[in-house]
Amino acid sequence: MAGLAGASVIEDKTYAVTPASMTVKCGIITGEVSDLKVTERIEKGSDRVVSPAKLTGMLRLENSSANRAVHLVETKFLFIDAQGQPIKLEAARTDSLVTFTTHGEERLDPGQESSQALEVEFPVEALKANKLKEIRLELSYIPSPFREETVNFVVSIGAGK
Repeated sequence: MAGLAGASVIEDKTYAVTPASMTVKCGIITGEVSDLKVTERIEKGSDRVVSPAKLTGMLRLENSSANRAVHLVETKFLFIDAQGQPIKLEAARTDSLVTFTTHGEERLDPGQESSQALEVEFPVEALKANKLKEIRLELSYIPSPFREETVNFVVSIGAGK
């Protein structure tokens, strides 16, 4: 047990996002972003950040068109300050993108919906009081005409043997 004496304890520090859920409408795509929260992992006692802040939640998108299918490309999250400017991520962190790569999930036919868990980088600067004003969701998709056609085949069945 002596080896555990110096072990650090890691814990999640969670920040509430208000509101935690909101509806979205982007062209023919509607849906909801829900269960939003920001979490960073810290070392208990020293408060040293072990894992930088991430925004997590659920993203549900629905194709509200009656006659167009959509191919979902990506969703980008931007964090906007009180002056309307994006808050930049720290140098070593990547853009806050959600890509739709699960087989079949990237295409939505009319009326179809898709849900996906979110986990995107969140700028540390946005954790400061009164710094973050809004979250911007930029959805990229490709609409295409949706067609359903029926073909009948004239057949006959021979006598069974």
